[in-house]
Amino acid sequence: MGALVHDDEGRLLVVRRAQEPGLGRWSVPGGRVEPGEDDTVAVRREVLEETGLHVLVGIRVGTVERPGPGGVTYDIRDYACSLAVSTAPVAGDDASEVVWASRGTLKGLDLVDGLWETLHEWGMLPR
Repeated sequence: MGALVHDDEGRLLVVRRAQEPGLGRWSVPGGRVEPGEDDTVAVRREVLEETGLHVLVGIRVGTVERPGPGGVTYDIRDYACSLAVSTAPVAGDDASEVVWASRGTLKGLDLVDGLWETLHEWGMLPR
């Protein structure tokens, strides 16, 4: 699952992946749902681990399938989120960098495959 977190300025929270899949490329924070977790708990945990931010998880915006290593297919459910507490993000866990990206900034980043198109389709691109 993934978190679509926008700040008050309309920027989108993105992380540079420190692990495969997508090593070195930019994506939204997210990851696997661990045993015993539901999506909401997993989204909060992943955002906290990757960015140090606490979020409130809102509605599921959409779902995509992406190929993974060894023929695995990832079923990614993305949720709209808002900040629970406004603090500065700090990269951690599976993220080597974290930024608040405007539309222009996001367009210039090396994004994981399909991210721009999916965000556009869902109306979730930053301002």
